[in-house]
Amino acid sequence: MAQRSIIIIGAGIAGLAAGCYAQMNGYSTEIHEAHDKPGGLCTGWKRKGYTIDGCIHHLAGASPGVEFYRLWEELGAVQGREMVFRDTLTQVESADGQVLTIYTDIDRLERHMKQLSPADAKVIEEYTNGARQFTRIDLFSLMTMTPLQTALKAGPAVGAFMKWSRVTLGQFAERFRDPFLRRAFPTVQYDFADIPMFLHLNFLAGCHNKTLGWPKGGALSFARSIADRYERLGGRIHYRSRVSRILVESDRAVGVIADGTEHKADVVISAADGHSTIFDMLGGKFADERIRRYYDAAPRHIEMALQVSFGVNRDMAEEPQALTWFLPEPVTIVDRDLDRIDVEVYNFDDTLAPEGKTVVKVMLSACYDYWKGLLDADRAKYDDEKQRVAAAVLKLLEQRFPGISAQVEMTDVATPVTTERFTGNWRGLQAWGVPGEPFAMFKGLTRTLPGLRNMYMVGQWAEAAIGLPTAVVSGRRAVQTICRLDRKRFRTAVD
Repeated sequence: MAQRSIIIIGAGIAGLAAGCYAQMNGYSTEIHEAHDKPGGLCTGWKRKGYTIDGCIHHLAGASPGVEFYRLWEELGAVQGREMVFRDTLTQVESADGQVLTIYTDIDRLERHMKQLSPADAKVIEEYTNGARQFTRIDLFSLMTMTPLQTALKAGPAVGAFMKWSRVTLGQFAERFRDPFLRRAFPTVQYDFADIPMFLHLNFLAGCHNKTLGWPKGGALSFARSIADRYERLGGRIHYRSRVSRILVESDRAVGVIADGTEHKADVVISAADGHSTIFDMLGGKFADERIRRYYDAAPRHIEMALQVSFGVNRDMAEEPQALTWFLPEPVTIVDRDLDRIDVEVYNFDDTLAPEGKTVVKVMLSACYDYWKGLLDADRAKYDDEKQRVAAAVLKLLEQRFPGISAQVEMTDVATPVTTERFTGNWRGLQAWGVPGEPFAMFKGLTRTLPGLRNMYMVGQWAEAAIGLPTAVVSGRRAVQTICRLDRKRFRTAVD
């Protein structure tokens, strides 16, 4: 029997995972990637000797004690790679000096919070006991299991899931008597006060168990390890090869056109941007009302989409690695009124900056239309606005880190338009939940498209969920499906 062929669009983590597992199972694959490097959104870039990480905050499956670590081993991502496990998840500070530190040691966290507010002891114990419940189960590893395995593994925690999925961070914060805790607590998971508590508790538990960590070298180095594994398995990546169209014959995907050249295959997998795949490469022919409704609901303001980074000639080893700082006075940056800023201090990875120096990043929400409008009207005005935003952010940082303005050696501003340009993500977006479908994450959004055979989508747009674990499992699942249809046993191997 002739070897079956698969073309994969996009060398992000989902595309690389699909390629690796397809090669492990005897398929002949090639990946067409528009950029000159792998990783997609799992990326980073260098400026004046500093490395800016554009993706990873906490990597799930960072230690051998959980099932997901095996997947990273299969993809060649963790062999020989040092993992960093932090003492804190984040730190929240008020302008008058009050500090809430979310320690990753749950016992230490409980003691710290009780010292801040003895009157809130019962609420604090409910919170920390909830986190302890999630130390017994790894939510991310459930993604690797069959429905039966998931039910058996998660059964003892069903009550905790039910309880903590009904309350958000913001709602739980209202239970505290202490005014500072009520204000600070909704910000402990970045700027997502509306997420269910069980997500935050799972993060906290994962940090406590050291199953959530930081891969030394950052996102791009991590992605390159998987790309190397794919090529060692016999796969081929065509860089700077932009796919313009998916070829369809009799409602069956048969290949792609990349940079004007036709490439045929038995199966096509798109790990590219969902909107581009469905409405550009396929002309919208295979989009039903549910799919169109999803993309019509695209958010206008995007959280964490405006990243302002500085390379600082300063040893910041004693500073918090993640900080939410409530400002002395509210400020307006672009079109957003801010009473706080979220700061990441990359003092935990000495590969990202020269010795004695540090990368500092501030993440802000942004409106794609604003930045795209500026760029289309006048590139000089677009660049000037980026400089103005950087100056405004640095002025705020100067208040928290006196003297930092004079120590800045590198400045970088990435807007939603930057993301769109370098990763191909439509409007600089990442996937969002399906409106009115709270369990869509389990069945996905567009793993296949209605009326189209031999075509699969993988990654965040297939699943309507973000995260590197989502990408890996999505790529793996597609190959499992192909193997099942071809009546082949799905196999994996560790490099």
